[in-house]
Amino acid sequence: MDKKEEEKVIKRINELYHTSKERELTPEELEERKKLRSAFLENFRAGFRQQLEDTVVIDKDGKEVTSEKAKEAQRRKGLRKD
Repeated sequence: MDKKEEEKVIKRINELYHTSKERELTPEELEERKKLRSAFLENFRAGFRQQLEDTVVIDKDGKEVTSEKAKEAQRRKGLRKD
């Protein structure tokens, strides 16, 4: 999901939220809200996972202390050569 599409999803989720405060949502609107929330969370989690996998952790002494799980993910992506 690109940035523009994500903004549309958030806008529609917010519209449905405000509508739900005014009246009860229809079954179709409830289903749409469920799908939009699911898509948003899936995209958010993928982006967050990507950010964590690309992170390198350095301690105060300058030694790399990145977790082995993150290192392995970085190797699979070709970001590490060790």
